Amino acid sequence: MGRFVRLAGLGARTGASLLLSKGADSAAERAADVLGTLRGVAAKVGQMASYVDGVVPEGQRDAYEAALRKLREQAPTSSIAEIRAQVERELGAPIDELFCDWEDEPVASASIGQVHRARLADGRVVAVKVQHSGIAKAVESDLENVGMLESLVGTFVPKGVNSRGVLEEVKTRFREELDYRLEAERQTRFAQIFRGDPQIRIPAIIPERSSLRVLTSEFVEGGRLDDAATQSEAERRTYAEALWRFVFKGNLVGGMFNADPHPGNYVFQPEGRIAFLDFGCVQPISQPRMIPARALHRAAVERNDSEFANQVRLIMETRGGLYEELAVAYSRRCFEPLFASPYRVTREYVRALVGEIGEMKRAIFKKGGNFVPLPRGMLFMNRLQFGFYSVLARLDVEVDYAAVERAFMADAQNA
Repeated sequence: MGRFVRLAGLGARTGASLLLSKGADSAAERAADVLGTLRGVAAKVGQMASYVDGVVPEGQRDAYEAALRKLREQAPTSSIAEIRAQVERELGAPIDELFCDWEDEPVASASIGQVHRARLADGRVVAVKVQHSGIAKAVESDLENVGMLESLVGTFVPKGVNSRGVLEEVKTRFREELDYRLEAERQTRFAQIFRGDPQIRIPAIIPERSSLRVLTSEFVEGGRLDDAATQSEAERRTYAEALWRFVFKGNLVGGMFNADPHPGNYVFQPEGRIAFLDFGCVQPISQPRMIPARALHRAAVERNDSEFANQVRLIMETRGGLYEELAVAYSRRCFEPLFASPYRVTREYVRALVGEIGEMKRAIFKKGGNFVPLPRGMLFMNRLQFGFYSVLARLDVEVDYAAVERAFMADAQNA
């Protein structure tokens, strides 16, 4: 109940500030404080708002981005005693026996857990991700708050699309993030997909130091997105190519979509290399869905509008009418980086995509619009054009994305 009261108060105060066009700085500070303290799903909402262009009104964008950056990069931490107890309980031994070195000061903290640097007996430096105590209950509390979930989903799809199936999909993905054993399996799968790629690094899992609530992997170092955005044009282009390959080769070849394109999950290293972190929110793509998805991408790369439209209709399961027309047009707009390749993804482009979601509402209640619910498994794909494109926009560089896809399309055809 206390969490609900704080969320309600946050909405009322920040909403009033925005409506009156004043006090945006203080409203943003309150948002970062409340969302960060609440953790769980609430913190994830704040983190997404801090980097997805078009979510926060443009007039208050700078204030919110500055205030929420600290939520995105360093959420509130758990106490030393809580973390040590969690590790020892989960791994069944004292920390001094599990690790020859352990740093109590976390190197990072997020909505569900925090990361500590440690060293194994064989000398390897590792990152140990430990769930916050009580976070499972907090997340479950948020997931039972239907109003919050509808608001979250409504940021990325029209309100009328919030069917029971869509909300259940949201709950499934968030609950999966609490299972570090599942995350370890998925991280290992991604490492297999990109084995040998000179630009993409997936840290190896240390199974004997991992459990349901503790995940240990190789420690990686490097810069953040803000650092990458200041590099040379050639370096930024290599970063953008690696990001595109990571997302779409993962989709089209591996059948796995890492549905959390959070800037903090990318560690930028020299010579265009990127280490990818956090595989807790992964959307599996079924083989039947991958077939039209590959055809959709091929059509975009070949600039075949009619075939692209056919594949959109198939994937979205439309039935003609206004809704189908809008779905095809919006999807075509989302694939502009391929159709118009080489292409520069800009923040204005991303804001336009977020804004155009509102246009989809026209068909939901319109007679003869032939609206159909969002097919299962499609909700989190919307985080591509919102979160992922917002990351690309910060790199601000023209890239031949179609060439990147051609390079791995043969792998997709043979997968």
